[in-house]
Amino acid sequence: MKAIVTGASSGIGRDIARELVVRGWDVILVARRTDRLMELKKELGKHAKCVRCDLSHIEECKKLHEVLQKEDVELLVNCAGFGLCGSFDETDLDKELQMIDTNVVAVHVLTKLFLKDFIDKDKGYILNVASIAGFFSGPLMATYYATKNYVTSLTGAIYEELKRRKSNVKITALCPGPVDTEFNSVANVKFSSAPIDSRTAASQALDGLMKGKLFVVPSPKIKCLKFVKRLLPDTVTTHFCYSFQKKKK
Repeated sequence: MKAIVTGASSGIGRDIARELVVRGWDVILVARRTDRLMELKKELGKHAKCVRCDLSHIEECKKLHEVLQKEDVELLVNCAGFGLCGSFDETDLDKELQMIDTNVVAVHVLTKLFLKDFIDKDKGYILNVASIAGFFSGPLMATYYATKNYVTSLTGAIYEELKRRKSNVKITALCPGPVDTEFNSVANVKFSSAPIDSRTAASQALDGLMKGKLFVVPSPKIKCLKFVKRLLPDTVTTHFCYSFQKKKK
């Protein structure tokens, strides 16, 4: 069994790769930072190989699929991504566009291309790493929240399409709250609640994927937030999100 893990150089992506190897998978590690990839490859040994790719460029996404299509891949993990905190009128436009290219366009392209391969074989798994942010509007992290909304919406739509055609291909979105990774330093925020361990998130994500779940939310507290979203008007939840995000700055 062979899996592709993007964003494998750190955080949840790295721990998903580790967890996959423990479960008997071979992994193809994809990220921009070659030095980080080589460190992980050394740890995982013969079960891993590295591919450097900047997923913020659409042509590199297409090339990645072209190169790896000949591999007998059964699982795609879309984990590459980053965030940015600040008022929308003040945050850097170029960085936001890079975020959209990485968090949205790359996920869209790779999901579409590998999904076609999996459907042809009538087997395969896709795990899209989203966030609980994917169910809310996020003042002070507006673009990041919007990108994760795209991922949860896209995953949900594909999930239903596969279900209707009785396909054996499975797709899941991991939607965690705060996770103990380098995300907060990149986004320039501090978590206002205790984060969960990224290995725990990785393990629960893979368990949920294999069970055919649409969404995996690896924390009882965060699951409550998702439930509350159904009960309250959007204006109220957005108000609370603003207060929550302001505490992070």
